[in-house]
Amino acid sequence: MNFKMVHENYNVYDLQKSLDFYREALGLTEKRRKEAEDGSFIIVYVGNDTTDFVLELTWMRDMERPYNLGDCEFHLAFQTDDFAAAHKHHEAMGCICYENPNMGIYFISDPDGYWLEIVPAK
Repeated sequence: MNFKMVHENYNVYDLQKSLDFYREALGLTEKRRKEAEDGSFIIVYVGNDTTDFVLELTWMRDMERPYNLGDCEFHLAFQTDDFAAAHKHHEAMGCICYENPNMGIYFISDPDGYWLEIVPAK
Protein backbone atom coordinates (compact mmCIF):
# COMPACT_ATOMS: atom_id res chain seq x y z
CA MET A 1 0.00 0.00 0.00
CA ASN A 2 1.41 3.41 -1.00
CA PHE A 3 0.34 6.92 -0.09
CA LYS A 4 1.08 10.21 -1.81
CA MET A 5 0.70 13.54 -0.03
CA VAL A 6 -1.53 15.74 -2.17
CA HIS A 7 -2.47 18.82 -0.14
CA GLU A 8 -2.45 20.65 3.18
CA ASN A 9 -5.40 22.79 4.31
CA TYR A 10 -5.24 26.22 5.94
CA ASN A 11 -8.44 28.06 6.79
CA VAL A 12 -8.03 31.75 5.97
CA TYR A 13 -9.92 34.83 7.10
CA ASP A 14 -9.26 37.06 4.05
CA LEU A 15 -8.93 34.91 0.92
CA GLN A 16 -7.61 37.62 -1.41
CA LYS A 17 -5.02 38.78 1.12
CA SER A 18 -3.84 35.18 1.49
CA LEU A 19 -3.72 34.58 -2.26
CA ASP A 20 -1.67 37.77 -2.70
CA PHE A 21 0.72 36.74 0.10
CA TYR A 22 1.35 33.23 -1.20
CA ARG A 23 1.93 34.54 -4.73
CA GLU A 24 4.38 37.23 -3.61
CA ALA A 25 6.15 35.29 -0.86
CA LEU A 26 6.41 31.83 -2.42
CA GLY A 27 5.33 32.07 -6.06
CA LEU A 28 2.22 29.93 -5.46
CA THR A 29 -0.66 30.55 -7.85
CA GLU A 30 -4.21 29.31 -8.09
CA LYS A 31 -4.49 25.84 -9.61
CA ARG A 32 -8.19 25.22 -9.09
CA ARG A 33 -11.15 26.49 -7.08
CA LYS A 34 -14.37 25.13 -5.57
CA GLU A 35 -17.21 27.42 -4.54
CA ALA A 36 -20.28 26.35 -2.59
CA GLU A 37 -23.51 26.94 -4.46
CA ASP A 38 -24.89 28.79 -1.43
CA GLY A 39 -21.73 30.94 -1.10
CA SER A 40 -20.86 29.48 2.30
CA PHE A 41 -17.27 28.62 1.39
CA ILE A 42 -14.59 28.98 -1.25
CA ILE A 43 -11.66 26.57 -1.52
CA VAL A 44 -8.66 27.60 -3.59
CA TYR A 45 -5.75 25.25 -4.26
CA VAL A 46 -2.43 27.03 -4.79
CA GLY A 47 0.80 25.52 -6.00
CA ASN A 48 3.67 25.78 -8.44
CA ASP A 49 5.30 23.75 -11.18
CA THR A 50 7.97 22.13 -8.97
CA THR A 51 5.58 19.63 -7.35
CA ASP A 52 2.03 18.27 -7.57
CA PHE A 53 1.51 19.07 -3.86
CA VAL A 54 -0.88 21.99 -3.30
CA LEU A 55 -1.92 24.18 -0.41
CA GLU A 56 -5.68 24.32 0.09
CA LEU A 57 -6.88 27.73 1.29
CA THR A 58 -10.42 27.55 2.67
CA TRP A 59 -12.51 30.67 3.23
CA MET A 60 -15.73 30.32 5.24
CA ARG A 61 -18.38 33.03 4.78
CA ASP A 62 -19.68 32.83 8.35
CA MET A 63 -16.29 33.19 10.07
CA GLU A 64 -16.47 36.57 11.77
CA ARG A 65 -12.98 36.69 13.29
CA PRO A 66 -9.44 35.58 12.48
CA TYR A 67 -8.73 31.92 13.28
CA ASN A 68 -7.19 30.96 16.62
CA LEU A 69 -4.12 28.91 15.79
CA GLY A 70 -3.34 27.98 19.38
CA ASP A 71 0.37 27.72 20.01
CA CYS A 72 1.12 27.50 16.27
CA GLU A 73 3.26 24.40 16.80
CA PHE A 74 2.94 23.25 13.20
CA HIS A 75 4.29 24.47 9.89
CA LEU A 76 4.73 23.72 6.22
CA ALA A 77 8.32 23.79 4.86
CA PHE A 78 9.53 25.18 1.54
CA GLN A 79 12.97 24.52 0.08
CA THR A 80 14.59 27.27 -1.99
CA ASP A 81 17.46 27.14 -4.45
CA ASP A 82 18.54 30.70 -3.47
CA PHE A 83 18.31 31.03 0.31
CA ALA A 84 19.98 34.46 0.48
CA ALA A 85 17.65 35.96 -2.15
CA ALA A 86 14.60 34.41 -0.51
CA HIS A 87 15.63 35.80 2.89
CA LYS A 88 16.16 39.27 1.41
CA HIS A 89 12.75 39.12 -0.31
CA HIS A 90 10.92 37.99 2.84
CA GLU A 91 12.79 40.54 4.94
CA ALA A 92 11.58 43.28 2.58
CA MET A 93 8.03 41.92 2.88
CA GLY A 94 8.33 42.08 6.68
CA CYS A 95 7.03 38.54 7.10
CA ILE A 96 10.01 36.82 8.80
CA CYS A 97 8.79 35.79 12.26
CA TYR A 98 11.65 33.58 13.50
CA GLU A 99 15.20 32.80 12.49
CA ASN A 100 17.50 29.99 13.58
CA PRO A 101 20.94 30.79 12.11
CA ASN A 102 22.52 27.75 13.80
CA MET A 103 20.20 25.47 11.84
CA GLY A 104 20.36 27.66 8.71
CA ILE A 105 16.59 28.15 8.50
CA TYR A 106 13.97 30.80 9.10
CA PHE A 107 10.19 31.05 9.24
CA ILE A 108 7.74 33.46 7.65
CA SER A 109 4.19 34.08 8.83
CA ASP A 110 1.21 34.37 6.48
CA PRO A 111 -1.68 36.85 7.02
CA ASP A 112 -3.47 34.36 9.31
CA GLY A 113 -0.41 33.56 11.41
CA TYR A 114 0.49 30.20 9.85
CA TRP A 115 4.25 29.62 9.98
CA LEU A 116 6.11 28.55 6.84
CA GLU A 117 9.65 27.24 7.17
CA ILE A 118 12.23 28.25 4.57
CA VAL A 119 15.15 25.86 4.13
CA PRO A 120 18.08 25.95 1.70
CA ALA A 121 18.52 23.31 -0.96
CA LYS A 122 20.65 20.46 0.26
